[in-house]
Amino acid sequence: MPGAKGFVVAGFVGRMPMSMLGIGVVLLIQTLTGSYAMAGAVAATVNLSYAVAAPLSGRLVDRFGQARVIVPFVLAHGAALTGLMFCAGPAVPRWALFAAGVATGATAVSLGSLVRARWSHLLAGTDLLHAAFSFESVADEVVFVAGPALVTALATMVNPYAGLVVALTCTVVGTLAFAAQRGTEPPVRPAGGGAGSPITIPGVALMSAAFCAMGAVFGSVDLITVAFADERGVKPAAGLLLAAFAAGSMFSGLWYGARRWRITLRSRFARALAVFAAGMVPPALIGDPRLMAVALFVAGTAISPTVITGYSLVERLVPPALLTEGMAWISTSVGLGVALGAWAGGRLTDAFGASNAYVFSLGCALLAAAIGATGSAWLRTPVARPKS
Repeated sequence: MPGAKGFVVAGFVGRMPMSMLGIGVVLLIQTLTGSYAMAGAVAATVNLSYAVAAPLSGRLVDRFGQARVIVPFVLAHGAALTGLMFCAGPAVPRWALFAAGVATGATAVSLGSLVRARWSHLLAGTDLLHAAFSFESVADEVVFVAGPALVTALATMVNPYAGLVVALTCTVVGTLAFAAQRGTEPPVRPAGGGAGSPITIPGVALMSAAFCAMGAVFGSVDLITVAFADERGVKPAAGLLLAAFAAGSMFSGLWYGARRWRITLRSRFARALAVFAAGMVPPALIGDPRLMAVALFVAGTAISPTVITGYSLVERLVPPALLTEGMAWISTSVGLGVALGAWAGGRLTDAFGASNAYVFSLGCALLAAAIGATGSAWLRTPVARPKS
């Protein structure tokens, strides 16, 4: 599509930090203060602030347009993240560090939602929209495979600040380049009188609950897997184990996006969640790191189909004037779940050991599958929108 290459590349660069920011904050603060508890608390503050603010910024984008909103947001985010790095030293009051964390999360741009909104504008009513959403899911997984490894290498081998400096550069440069491409920007559509939030649509609320439970799986698996590798004396392999989880999703996204599906979106969503729950059973039973890599890869294969279908359902269920906010609710729900899962996973790992803590991840996956199955009737969608 004309103009697509530019916003795809800019969007990819701009959202690289979504997998770098949290671990970069942890590595910097733990190195400077010696406290994992402080590092984790600040990282959680950033995540929660982002989760709360994402739908609000999405609503502003729907009302005023992408470029008018994200340019001031990303500049404020750059200033806030710079402030957080200055506040990370031991001589600065702790409240200042948390205040900078709130500002950093609240001003972060949900660039993935904006990219998908552009695809929806360009390809609405065509079969190519499924392929475009699948491609973006694969791009997300590339980010989650490469980002943590990059920021860890920079922070541990170059300088504790280096990982966050690169993340800051990527998000500012990528977002400004994305905003500069006005030709593919969706038009601002009047919402009409009395337009509410997309979260009041039953199908969106249902998917938000399912994605919150799914996010808890992601947050808990990230933490528990590091502890699992540490318990077995192979802590450096933790990154490879987590990369296997993301790689499974990346490859399934390529396969899923290349197929033409005859079954309905709501059936695909419920089935993908069921497969995800089934895939989380082996990690709760395995003690060998090599087998765990295989198990996590298999479990990850259900992630992209679930996320792709979720965004496609939002595109059908939400009025065009509220589309960006509707997609932002997916990011918010996952973010809230990640914060909850990381907190619960840490406590359960300390209390019962990493292998037993994977049972929590399995329970969250089962909860997500149950939500998708019992509320499937709310996910009935109208016919695809004609291309405007």
